[in-house]
Amino acid sequence: MDKLRLIGVAIIFFAAHASPAFAGKTSFTADLKGTSEVPATDSTATGKADATYDDSTESLTWTITYSGLSGPATAAHFHGPAREGEIAGPMITISPLASPVKRAAVLTDDQSKALTGGTVYINVHTANTQMARFGAN
Repeated sequence: MDKLRLIGVAIIFFAAHASPAFAGKTSFTADLKGTSEVPATDSTATGKADATYDDSTESLTWTITYSGLSGPATAAHFHGPAREGEIAGPMITISPLASPVKRAAVLTDDQSKALTGGTVYINVHTANTQMARFGAN
């Protein structure tokens, strides 16, 4: 059984670099689309992710919206580390699954490094085919 993935190429999406010496918040935005999936798909589902990372607390807050999936979302995750064109295992489970998904998490040091290093992406699964990795704006 394939999985429909509405994926965030946070590889580019999360490509901003925060410096611990200058504590602050970094905002990220990405469009979700099938052409950014690995491998690319012809899915017509779309979405958007907006996130803010606070490097002083290592917390990530996000809002993910999506529509046009081939069926109900069955799972969602932040994945990494993975460079553009690569895939990786889940790092953070995203829930609830109903769009819009608004949540936050405190990241581990490794997750923070992956995020600020530009090697994190998001996906939303359904019971059907792969769909999308999201490309950066």
